[in-house]
Amino acid sequence: MTEEHWPGEDRISATEEDDLGAEAPEAEADGQPAPPEEQLEAEEAEEAEEAEDAEDAEQRRDGDTPAPDDEPPAEEDELPRLRGPGHAPGQLSVPDGYGTLTGSSDGAGRPVAVVVSRFNGEVTNKLLESALDELELAGVARDSVTVAQVPGAFELPLGAMALAKTRRYACIVALGCVIRGETPHFDYVAGEAASGLQLAALETGVPVSFGVLTLESADQADERVGKGAEAVRTALEMADLFSKLRASATA
Repeated sequence: MTEEHWPGEDRISATEEDDLGAEAPEAEADGQPAPPEEQLEAEEAEEAEEAEDAEDAEQRRDGDTPAPDDEPPAEEDELPRLRGPGHAPGQLSVPDGYGTLTGSSDGAGRPVAVVVSRFNGEVTNKLLESALDELELAGVARDSVTVAQVPGAFELPLGAMALAKTRRYACIVALGCVIRGETPHFDYVAGEAASGLQLAALETGVPVSFGVLTLESADQADERVGKGAEAVRTALEMADLFSKLRASATA
């Protein structure tokens, strides 16, 4: 045995040549390897695609399924409205043959109390002006109107209750304004004002109308200050209805 050869070397060499020969067509089919720059770009593109797929999967788990890329964004006019633009139009119609009982917004000869909050005075001043103008149009004399001021909307129910318990007024008009902020304060004040004013009416039997604005921002106030006049009409109509009910009960 020489240094150049050792037993079995020829057989191993032949086997290696056979293996290389078998893999040769496959290597020829694959062609030459891509340059390092192209390999790096391909790896980066694959990593970016995997990251995007992972982000889409995370969004789907969170319940936020992304819209397909080929769908155009919806036009502003086509977006769904979460809140209605206002009240539904139309008047109540009672079929013929039924007895009806309704009140009138005529305020002639009726003493009226207005309880108004000083908080957000820029808005409540306009509400009060609207209410007083409507009382004058309804025929309520100025000396028959009493305006009671309270600090804020939260105190409106207490003021309305005190006025109603005097039995001097046919109805009470409550005016105030609550503007939403960054805390739940808005919800507590607005809810308590509404329930408290209703309680004042239920306990005393004197109509109390709800003229409290609940706004998302002060910019919404100008379009809604007519709520003062609406509250006056509501209060007068309920006062007249109660008067007719009492009259019918004693007849």
